[in-house]
Amino acid sequence: MTGRRRIVVLFGGRSAEHEISCISARSVMDSLDPDRFEVVPVGITKEGAWHLMPGPPALPSETGRMPEVAPGAAARTGVALAGEGSSRELVAADGTRARIDVVLPVLHGPMGEDGAVQGMFELADVPYVGAGVLGSAIGMDKAIQKVLFTAAGLPVGPWEVVREPAWLEDPEGVSARIAALGYPVFTKPATLGSSVGISKVHDATELDTAIGEAFRFARKAVVEHGFEGVREIECAVLGNDDPVASVCGEIVPTGHEFYDYASKYLDDEGARLEIPADLGSDVQARVQRMAVTAFRAVECSGMARVDFFLRGDELFVNEINTIPGFTSISMYPKLWEASGLAYADLIERLIELAIERHDAERGKQTIAPELEAPSSG
Repeated sequence: MTGRRRIVVLFGGRSAEHEISCISARSVMDSLDPDRFEVVPVGITKEGAWHLMPGPPALPSETGRMPEVAPGAAARTGVALAGEGSSRELVAADGTRARIDVVLPVLHGPMGEDGAVQGMFELADVPYVGAGVLGSAIGMDKAIQKVLFTAAGLPVGPWEVVREPAWLEDPEGVSARIAALGYPVFTKPATLGSSVGISKVHDATELDTAIGEAFRFARKAVVEHGFEGVREIECAVLGNDDPVASVCGEIVPTGHEFYDYASKYLDDEGARLEIPADLGSDVQARVQRMAVTAFRAVECSGMARVDFFLRGDELFVNEINTIPGFTSISMYPKLWEASGLAYADLIERLIELAIERHDAERGKQTIAPELEAPSSG
């Protein structure tokens, strides 16, 4: 292919992780080589409106506040994707059309990481970075992924799923199930990330408030046994049919009881990232093998970060993130940097993987043979 590739970087969105998406998108846009890529920034407001933006989102260090997609006079309202044959275009509300090559969604949470926009990309026949519809949907649902991890032979810690109607109808029965896990427990929305809505529950007196916080963001909550004295280990995975794992990293919260939203994004000294993690070679190899197994178990592609708990020599898979954070301090790019793949090269590799997967899937027949028109010969 000659010339620059035109990359739509899609960010913002309707989820509670809107601001983190904007920060990740800025890091991605800053890293793309302007001699090789033309970046087209498209922001989605918290209300769901799409806008062709005049430039990348501002960082908190530049404005003193968390970023948000709030289009000004220079933004063009209304954007659509269209694909036909080898032509893929971005269509503005005024009717102007621009060729695009790949969409790079930097969207975290519902309506971005859960298969919703991935389905739209499929309908528009546009290559996109990251997992497909199924992998994205599974990766967003912490309850479903635990079921699939278990089926794949991966160890997971004790957990329960709590649906909002069940909690409202029988809080005593649900509380008894949770108590059987053993306190402390962590409660979290089943379909959100970035530690939004998560609480550490030390005893039954704190449960009602914590469950209520999780239900602010989703109708289904996951409750996990809170292992004490464990190490939080993370591993990055990259690839399509033949994924590979990075070196391992460790999160060490400092000044916070656990790795919550504040320690991730608001407190510069809220956690220390140890990269590579101080692990024996055998433990690191186990983490890497399990990370790739988890990646395949949820039908992932492109990228994912897999999170583990390590207790002594015992490993538990916690969860997978199919669109991990891409800020300048995020674990996923840092793990690959420590593995020898620089940030900019990582983004380029993800774009290549998106095109490879799209080309491979387009080669498959979509019409039943008996319905094909007979040849005129």
